[in-house]
Amino acid sequence: MSEAYLERAALHYLERYSASVAMLRRTLLRKVETRCRLRGEEAEPFAPMVEAVVARAVSSGLVDDARFTAARVATLRRRGTSARGLAAKLAAKGVARDLVEATLSAERDAEEGGDAEAAAAQAYAKRRRLGPWRRPDTREAHRERDLAALARAGFPYALARRTIEAHSEEAGPKDV
Repeated sequence: MSEAYLERAALHYLERYSASVAMLRRTLLRKVETRCRLRGEEAEPFAPMVEAVVARAVSSGLVDDARFTAARVATLRRRGTSARGLAAKLAAKGVARDLVEATLSAERDAEEGGDAEAAAAQAYAKRRRLGPWRRPDTREAHRERDLAALARAGFPYALARRTIEAHSEEAGPKDV
């Protein structure tokens, strides 16, 4: 196993996936551990090589946590992920908490007229067919269940209630 091999592996991974620094490091370490286990070697001597490859990827701009975080936040918001959910998912990807907070505050500042959290709650409810997107005859019977689903997704109670009780024309299905 050489540094060139690890570099090729990193490039191959980054061609397919957008990644944070921690994700790239984990992937390369996993690759090293697997290969060392098959050959009966120790993986520890290869750790400096992994760090060198990761450092080169960061310095060349192939991996950028800020860019990864901004893109991931935009994608997850469109799918209806709450701020709490975003923070948890990005923490699992190895993104620093302060970077997540900075990205979310930049998102709040960029939002001119609307609220990103409210738009995400609507997107989540629409995707899951909750509240206004539920059939009108079953809507009231499932109100508490819908509120609980939004709460589990990480949305505040007041926002969940506003979303579920919405009666706007564009929010719900037309004549179902």
